[in-house]
Amino acid sequence: MEYVNAFLCGGILCAIGQILIDKTKLTPARILTGYVVAGVLLGAVGVYQPIADWGGAGATVPLTGFGFSLAKGVQKAVAEKGWLGVFTGGLTATAGGIAAAVVFGVVMALIFKPGDKR
Repeated sequence: MEYVNAFLCGGILCAIGQILIDKTKLTPARILTGYVVAGVLLGAVGVYQPIADWGGAGATVPLTGFGFSLAKGVQKAVAEKGWLGVFTGGLTATAGGIAAAVVFGVVMALIFKPGDKR
């Protein structure tokens, strides 16, 4: 059942993104940024945790999950270190994902020929 919930949750998030692409003039970059901000906001007010509990990887892997991790990291660091945690918590919580994105980006750029679409 966990796989079904993950599929449904991730599918709903993807469907919302596709509807935004098809029905609005928002660029994909703005939609992606909006997803991260939505994850931060929903995580900060405590709404995203039940979604993540139900959807599992379908909620934590997409960009909303990245925003949720940022908010969660900041909340934890502020509780431990005070206001300094505002600056360090998000980076600490998401360092693994950021490092993986950079490393895989470099590897793909070395394997394939990067360039503009024509």
